[in-house]
Amino acid sequence: MGKRSSPIDQQKWWQKLKEHRYIRHSLFVLLGFLLYAAMVSNVIPETLNISPGTMSDQDIRSPVTVEDRDETEQKKQEAAESVDSVYSIESRYAQNRVEKINEIFLLAKQVLDTQEERIQAYEAFEDNEDAGPSGAEGDLEDEEREIPPEPLTEEEKLENLRALMSSRTSQELSDQTLTALLNSDEEQLDQAEQIITNTIYDVMDDEIRMDELDVARDQAERRVSISIADQDLYEGMVELVRFGVTANYLYDQAATEEARQLAVETVEPVMIREGQLLVAQGQLVTSEVYHQLALAGLLDDHTNIYPYIGLAILVLIMTGMIGYFLSDAKTSLRTNNTHLLMYVLIFGLTLVVMKVVSFTHLIELPGISLIAPVAMGTMLMTILLHPRVALFSSMMFAVTASIIFNNETTSVVNFTHGIYVFFSCVAGTFFLSQSHRMARILQAGLFVAGLNILIVIAILMLRNAQFSLWEAGLSGAFAAGAGFLAAVLTIGLIPFFEAGFGILSTMKLIELSSPNHPLLRKILLEAPGTYHHSVIVANLAEAGCESVGANGLLARVGSYYHDLGKTRRPHFFIENQMKMDNPHDKISPQLSKTIITAHPYDGAAMLREHRMPKEIIDIAEQHHGTTLLKYFYFKAKQDDESSVTEEEFRYPGPRAQTRESAIVGIADSVEAAVRSMSKPTPEKIESLVNKIIADRLEDGQFNECDLTLKELNTVATSICETLQGTFHSRIEYPDEITEKNVDKEKVKKHG
Repeated sequence: MGKRSSPIDQQKWWQKLKEHRYIRHSLFVLLGFLLYAAMVSNVIPETLNISPGTMSDQDIRSPVTVEDRDETEQKKQEAAESVDSVYSIESRYAQNRVEKINEIFLLAKQVLDTQEERIQAYEAFEDNEDAGPSGAEGDLEDEEREIPPEPLTEEEKLENLRALMSSRTSQELSDQTLTALLNSDEEQLDQAEQIITNTIYDVMDDEIRMDELDVARDQAERRVSISIADQDLYEGMVELVRFGVTANYLYDQAATEEARQLAVETVEPVMIREGQLLVAQGQLVTSEVYHQLALAGLLDDHTNIYPYIGLAILVLIMTGMIGYFLSDAKTSLRTNNTHLLMYVLIFGLTLVVMKVVSFTHLIELPGISLIAPVAMGTMLMTILLHPRVALFSSMMFAVTASIIFNNETTSVVNFTHGIYVFFSCVAGTFFLSQSHRMARILQAGLFVAGLNILIVIAILMLRNAQFSLWEAGLSGAFAAGAGFLAAVLTIGLIPFFEAGFGILSTMKLIELSSPNHPLLRKILLEAPGTYHHSVIVANLAEAGCESVGANGLLARVGSYYHDLGKTRRPHFFIENQMKMDNPHDKISPQLSKTIITAHPYDGAAMLREHRMPKEIIDIAEQHHGTTLLKYFYFKAKQDDESSVTEEEFRYPGPRAQTRESAIVGIADSVEAAVRSMSKPTPEKIESLVNKIIADRLEDGQFNECDLTLKELNTVATSICETLQGTFHSRIEYPDEITEKNVDKEKVKKHG
């Protein structure tokens, strides 16, 4: 018989198709499309055909929270205008004016000093002219004598004084005032300067507004009039003191702007709150109300594309997160597109259920939307795929439900319903993560129903709103109904997914493990030794798989059926040879090899005929891999040493593709070897198990599965512990000891 690799070759194209990345990407695109289609109708803004001056036929509330910028700006402007201008007293102004007065008097004294010098020089020159020429001076020519400048006239003194003064000061002071200064002596000027400066300081010590400047100057003038007796000097002093006094309480632009800015910052934005009543039924729609409706996006005067873009971004994020998680998590969804398609269908079915239930808000019963059995989706994922996948999907269902069930709120997102759905889904996942039995699903429905009621009560109390017992009871009843519906739908849909996708669920495995299954009955009746062998292999394989995190139940059920092919020729296998000669002693090693190596593939063919799950078929076909039939190989070598090769006496394969197949193969070899031991001890068993695993490892039997060396060591330890319990030493009971003694006595007596 040739190498039977054709079944694998025939399935290669299907395996490639199942793992093709373009198909995988298409499935994620389909999932995104389903998410978008389920939520798009809930994010489309509600629009109203309404105009100013008409009566509203309904209560209209804002669906969003938005700022009324025009109203806010108006309030800010009013706040700024309400702030009075800020004035501040400038104390330095008095000092500046006094310095100007001091400068005027100083310049006047300089002009007077210059005039005095000229007068003295001119008088000395005239005295010398009257005495006549004498001495050295007489020798000088008249034209060489220096003639001093003549004293300044009144006009020249006034002109010089104005030339020394700043142009602005010169323009503000009259000729009469300056002439009065120039006609006074130094003592009078000092006295006048002191009086004016003191008066300026005293008057400008108080606040002087621009409109109060004349009053302040009159006050300064009265003070000067009391102190100056000279009428000519008095006129000049009055003008100087009025010139010196100026307004010192002026408008402070920086402080005013700061105060107004502070007032503007204290203005709170005018917000249209989510849920705010904009216009009541029968109320007139004013221009202000119409403006608020426009801000809330409730008018049909233009199309707003932002909700569509926002939903697309949200769906893109959700799909990306799902894709990343499924590609990273250690589940079958990472590589198996068939399982991914099933995930998309379960997800889509859950979305359809939520969407259909969302329309029940039209019935106007309190809490009726709580009856949505969203936990059905996560319960199906837990049973058919993996609890981690279901737990992650719970978050996605919560986000989706918060948008689909937003009819009960004016907001786009109904957070309370999202929380309710999340806890409901998580409850079903946690309860089913340990067991998938049918009764467990019904118990999970009860658990979800109870938790749903608690969540509803918590949400009602958190709202801090008035609610009647009728509303609370009705909401709780619908929430409980969601749990029961989720369990019923899960039980009803599981067979369809198992049949349609060839899913080997825990419930299916438990069903296949029943001793009443026709194939197991066939093994028991036609090959009882093989049946007993398979049961022990199942115990060993299950313990080994569970020790490394593999599917122990799959290994157990696969072990039950792994030697089904032996039922075609049961007496050619030693465990079924009871009180009979070994038929292999009468045939050639090559024929024995053909019979023995055929049983994995005969069993796989029989399993396919009965439409058994692929995982069970793979275990039956792969548990021997490409191992060597050493007994018949060496027997053939003895008969014909030259023409016998190992390849002729190896199983055709394939090698184990999964950890479960590899561990079943180890358990199969170990059980047969240990059973042949005369006096098994823990040390002998451990040595034998390690040798079998080492031989298979060196032979490359684990090259195509993902068992690590560490896991192989863990499997060996687990199998040894199980074997020690199976092949333990049995003590003799008293009755047995007595019977043996009696038999010995009979032997002695009779001979």
